[in-house]
Amino acid sequence: MYIGFGSMFTRRAEEITKIVLKTVGRTGQRAVISTGWGGLRPEKPPDDVHVIAGVPHDWLFPRMAAVVHNGGAGTTAAGLRAGKPSVICPFITDQFFWGRRVHDLGAGPEPVPQKKLSAERLAAAIDCAVNDDAVAEASRGLGDRIALEDGVAVAADYILDRG
Repeated sequence: MYIGFGSMFTRRAEEITKIVLKTVGRTGQRAVISTGWGGLRPEKPPDDVHVIAGVPHDWLFPRMAAVVHNGGAGTTAAGLRAGKPSVICPFITDQFFWGRRVHDLGAGPEPVPQKKLSAERLAAAIDCAVNDDAVAEASRGLGDRIALEDGVAVAADYILDRG
C-alpha cells in the first residue's frame, strides 16, 4: 500500500511517522511511504517498508493494494483513476469533502482525520480498504468509468460551446 500526506506540513511529523510504522506492522501489509513535505521520514524502516521522496502517482497507484493519503484533489483523483481503495486522512479544507465523497461512493472507509489519527484507527481503515470486497469492487468500477472519460475533450467542448 501507499502512504503519503503530500504537501501537508505538520508539527507532529515524528509522531505520525511512528503511527504509520506501527500501523504497517499491525496490518501485515507492505508499504511505500512517501516522505512529502510533511516529513514522514522513518530513520530505520522495517524490511516491509520502502521510503521514497516522490514518484508519479499514475505509475505507482495501480501497483498498490490501497492508497492512504490526505485527500487532496489530485491524489484522490489518482487513486480513483487507478481503481484502488483510498484511506483518506484529511488535514484541512476540501480534504474532508473528498474523504466523505470517496466513502459515500464506496471506494474507501470512513475518513480518519489526522487530528484523530492512531495506529488502531488507521489499521481498521486499511483493513476495510484491502479486505472488504464491496470497497474493492466499487473502487475498480470507478476506475473503469474514469478510464472511459475524455476529460480534455469534454472541457474543450464546454469552452467552445459556451465561449
